[in-house]
Amino acid sequence: MTTQRTRLAQARPRPWRNGSGSTRELLAWPQVQAWQVRVSVAHIARDGPFSAFPGVDRWFAVLSGAGVQLQLPPGPFRLTAASRPLAFDGAAAPRCSLVDGPTDDLNLMVRRGLGQGEMWRAEPGASIDGATRWRAVYAAGPVAVDIDFRTEDLAAGDLLWSDSDDPDPWLVHGPGPAFCMAVR
Repeated sequence: MTTQRTRLAQARPRPWRNGSGSTRELLAWPQVQAWQVRVSVAHIARDGPFSAFPGVDRWFAVLSGAGVQLQLPPGPFRLTAASRPLAFDGAAAPRCSLVDGPTDDLNLMVRRGLGQGEMWRAEPGASIDGATRWRAVYAAGPVAVDIDFRTEDLAAGDLLWSDSDDPDPWLVHGPGPAFCMAVR
């Protein structure tokens, strides 16, 4: 299986139009202008609304900082670095309030029609099983990923991904934390 690696340290921060933060795009697959899957890390510096992404399913996880509160239907959701990733409709454009200072956050966006997307926290021994159209592991801390009889060591800020449909599992282990993502 062929894998690709992107490093957060090599992704240039781009300021948001509303001035509330910046985003580092780790992946826009298969093409930047016509992406079907997008993975980014955002730095939220102050309260404000998210941008709307109609036709996109979105997952959001706090990586560092005290957390955020997102105003979404049916009500507010408070998220911290210990929370499970939150899935929501990208058209919703929730208002974001910081709990106590800036946060860094992981975002996965999948265009509807591509398949069923998902993002979950990789507990020790977590795996991405079965056939996928696309899969990835984001390392918030050091982890190792076992793939096809080899081990890929990831440093904090690395995104390892593949668009191969190989059904063999990826096994994630190490101190982490890390997040698994897949489109089936």
